[in-house]
Amino acid sequence: MTRVPGGVTCHNGSMDEIAPIRTLGPCRIESPLRGRARQEGEEARFVDDAARVLFDDMADAMEATLAAGRPLPAFELAGAREHIYFDPTKLRVGIVTCGGLCPGLNNVIAGLVQELKALYGVTHITGFRNGYQGFIAEYGLDTVDLGAIDVQPLRDMGGTVLGTSRGNQDPERIVDCLEREGIGVLFVIGGDGTMRGAQAIADIIRARGLKIAIVCVPKTIDNDIPYIDQSFGFQTAFAEASRAIQAGYVEATASMHGISLIKLMGRYSGFIASYAALADTSADVVLIPEVPFSIDGPNGLLAYIEACLRSKGSAVVVIAEGAGQEHFAEDLGTDASGNRALADIGSLLRKRVRAHFDGIGMDIALRYIDPSYAIRTVAANAYDSVYCIQLAQAAVHAAMAGKTEVVVGRFRRRFVHLPIPLVVSRTSKVDPEGDLWRSVLENTGQPYRFD
Repeated sequence: MTRVPGGVTCHNGSMDEIAPIRTLGPCRIESPLRGRARQEGEEARFVDDAARVLFDDMADAMEATLAAGRPLPAFELAGAREHIYFDPTKLRVGIVTCGGLCPGLNNVIAGLVQELKALYGVTHITGFRNGYQGFIAEYGLDTVDLGAIDVQPLRDMGGTVLGTSRGNQDPERIVDCLEREGIGVLFVIGGDGTMRGAQAIADIIRARGLKIAIVCVPKTIDNDIPYIDQSFGFQTAFAEASRAIQAGYVEATASMHGISLIKLMGRYSGFIASYAALADTSADVVLIPEVPFSIDGPNGLLAYIEACLRSKGSAVVVIAEGAGQEHFAEDLGTDASGNRALADIGSLLRKRVRAHFDGIGMDIALRYIDPSYAIRTVAANAYDSVYCIQLAQAAVHAAMAGKTEVVVGRFRRRFVHLPIPLVVSRTSKVDPEGDLWRSVLENTGQPYRFD
């Protein structure tokens, strides 16, 4: 039996126990949602704090847990509570976006503001600019009075109206700023590094005995956050990425011995490359970080590309940006977010492909496509727009009930509360033996391994 961060106990690889969600104190204020429903002659719908969503959905796993005398692990169900912790008329809220851009950031901001104002009557809503830098005086950044603006137009905009930055700032000084501004709830929208920073902020808040809630909306375009069905913006991202694959196919098939290399996002996980290659089925090869590959040799990548050219006249190769790092000996350290810096697999393969075909005297038409920044900056599609609204609603309900050090997400199609340490304890990856990767292999026809 092992214990991972967040008070979670694992036994033989399965979840045994999930730490309870922290709260700031008893909820003694009747939710304004009850009064609103009463005015409209309706019955308000609330979620009880005891409601849970089971972690395991396989009968054998549940039977084994019960047979061992252990409780079934489950997540706290999200949703509006009948009684809330904060007085909406006095509450001041902060919102910050951190890390890389992702479709849907503005949708989440707009959803938070709309829910706070229209449902709970909270009007003091401050947007902090440029990520955690916005809390530090030396950067000289102003704030945005989100409660005073019309947020509806934000839903059709890519990027983030608040700006963003990578890297952490001194959490002590961030808490100083929250105290000065009288902030009672801080919504943090960001990835694993951002959420680690949020936990550091929450630790100081707790040490100082303050009543400030920290609620995270998880953001990663790579879809690599564990314990949630999917991250917002991911559906938009792989839909846009599939268009890049189609463009690569058109380029490759328009020339004799055409080769298109398409590099997509995916630092540690190949979800975008995999889903995009299934959405547009023209890829001959997909390379992801979870599956190492050989470049040279009779069973290597170059030999397979050559075979594609000889058999069908073209080749389309999709590469996740974190794939093939085993081919680089140099340690590049870490980036501003604390993640391992990646070598450029796209540039390496361009050189190796060119050298290989020059060496055998075959003329090729090589195209290299990197649409990453274009994908990151588009507005959310209809699916992600809906998802962002629902995440924002769940986050506001959690915050108003005094939940803190919490991440809201969708698990098994229900919105739940997860402790921050659990969410940042690992990275979600494509299972090389799982259904998704097998679907990719069946679609491309590529070998199970290039070795």
